Amino acid sequence: MSLDAQPLFAATGLTKRYAVTVLDSVDFDLRQGEIHALIGANGAGKTTLSKIIAGLTPKSSGTMKFDGQAYCPKTKKSAEAVGIQIVQQELNLVASLSVAENLMLSRMPHRFGVINRSQLHQQARVALDRFGLKDIQTDTVTRSLGVGQRQMVEIAAALDRQCRILILDEPTAALSANETQALFNWLGRLRTQGVGMIYISHRLDEVSQMADRITVLRDGKKVATHDAADLTTDAMVDLMSSEASLTREFNTKKTRKSRQENQAALKVDALSRGRFVRDVSFTLKKGERLGVAGVVGSGRTELLRCLFGADIADSGSVQLAGSDVTTPPRHPYEAVARRMAMVTEDRKESGLLLSQPVRVNATLASMREKLSAAGIILFGKERRLAAEQCEAMETRYTSIEQSVGTLSGGNQQKVVIAKWLMRDADVFLFDEPTRGIDVAARIRIYRLFDALTDAGKSLIIVSSDLEELYEVCDRIAVMSNGQMVTSYERNEWSEDKIMQAAFSEYVKKEAT
Repeated sequence: MSLDAQPLFAATGLTKRYAVTVLDSVDFDLRQGEIHALIGANGAGKTTLSKIIAGLTPKSSGTMKFDGQAYCPKTKKSAEAVGIQIVQQELNLVASLSVAENLMLSRMPHRFGVINRSQLHQQARVALDRFGLKDIQTDTVTRSLGVGQRQMVEIAAALDRQCRILILDEPTAALSANETQALFNWLGRLRTQGVGMIYISHRLDEVSQMADRITVLRDGKKVATHDAADLTTDAMVDLMSSEASLTREFNTKKTRKSRQENQAALKVDALSRGRFVRDVSFTLKKGERLGVAGVVGSGRTELLRCLFGADIADSGSVQLAGSDVTTPPRHPYEAVARRMAMVTEDRKESGLLLSQPVRVNATLASMREKLSAAGIILFGKERRLAAEQCEAMETRYTSIEQSVGTLSGGNQQKVVIAKWLMRDADVFLFDEPTRGIDVAARIRIYRLFDALTDAGKSLIIVSSDLEELYEVCDRIAVMSNGQMVTSYERNEWSEDKIMQAAFSEYVKKEAT
């Protein structure tokens, strides 16, 4: 790979101000055929910088050059016109449209204003196949896809357009190891084609593996830029955060002490919903952390949604300790009444009210606690409860009245988790709980897991990051093509075993 002497893109003194300055005089450049990683804690300014480059947010001051010429995009469309594509952390597909319509949204083939449906699906098929997404049908309604599949579709859409700079914001947060490797293979090809890439990730091992250079941001300011070969992950954390020693202390822990008891907290028998969840049975013990592994589309998210009543099961039973009720919940309020809580995979669509303040979102799951005897909201109490829970999660915001949609992705995730801390639930369901979370914040969530199980709570944790499951779980169950095929105790699992199990039902399907 050759890196041109003149940058493909260069920014000087780039600044963005809202009520406060979120990006402060940042210099940044990107070379042709380079992967340049941006790292930093939540709220460091990474996403803001990428949005300015992609035309989604106007700069307050500073200059930019693209291919040696002055560059100042007024819209995302104007940035795309010169070949700058972005795949954001918060997905931007239209859920009600088909996969084909999302792929070709601004490029619909038409004649005299009438969309050529046959050509639309042909072009979409080519785009999907080019990215290896042969199992996704072009006529599938996008909302029926899991977050990981939607992420892959959005990346495929970006790569199907003219692309000289590709910006990826946490692209692997919802991807399994195999999907991640497929993405990396594609990035390698783009690198040889001279495409410059800005890669934002909290997964520092990925950054070390893929990046040519690394720029570190902290509190809106540029800390340093280094060749990736010159930085260890410990050095990255040192540059990103004053909490580096805390991170290293946590990462050197060999094992965690299990809090599980013999008493069952949750029994699931023959739970089924269409082809997504098929005859799933398991027992969750009190104080246990059960991880759920599997490839994207294996049924992990769908299983949690059935348990929580967000999707209605076709058959099977769900029974919590101390209850005679065995029918699966048919609505989330039934699950909450049975003392269950769920942190959803997609905070934007199902975890938060983005236009509402932090105060409302942090107390959303605990309405009774903030009401008077007459059913009137006690705003002082609501503010106090919200502040307490957000403080427990060390959430960064300027005001409890700030719209939660203006927070960084990681701080939004902390609010999602904070809203359940007030509920005295017995079983917590976590779907990709650290998606888009920086290293230090991830540790706080792991410590929250400790506090919950110390209190006798039971956790089911879905994660695409196997290392995360190894770190925090007592047992790992594996989903494959809608079925829970096996589970491994802490002293039994290995990456080979889990990956073989994850593909076992797909291999059977192909054999038949």
